[in-house]
Amino acid sequence: QVQLVESGGGLVQAGGSLRLSCAASGTMLNDMGWYREAPGKQREFAATITGGGRTDYADSVKGRFAISRDNAKNTVYLQMNSLKPEDTAVYYCYLRRPPSTYWGQGTQVTVSS
Repeated sequence: QVQLVESGGGLVQAGGSLRLSCAASGTMLNDMGWYREAPGKQREFAATITGGGRTDYADSVKGRFAISRDNAKNTVYLQMNSLKPEDTAVYYCYLRRPPSTYWGQGTQVTVSS
């Protein structure tokens, strides 16, 4: 059983930065990433990183967010810069280990205008 624990959310003004962390139990040479869920909206993809370090981003965050991983610490990060009010959401970390996908409990990010 994989457990994911997120941290780093909070309240920030527009234009500011936050870094989210997601610590995974056990080894994590798997695809990992982040989704987000804004109030009244469906959960949407934000960023992903493969076990080999290849990254992909949603168009809405490309150029502002950067995902990275530290395999020695079993941790994946999401550096979020130039934050906008529309980035306000609960951010969920995931780990994909076929046939299962595991999710963290979520961390709130609020961007004030």
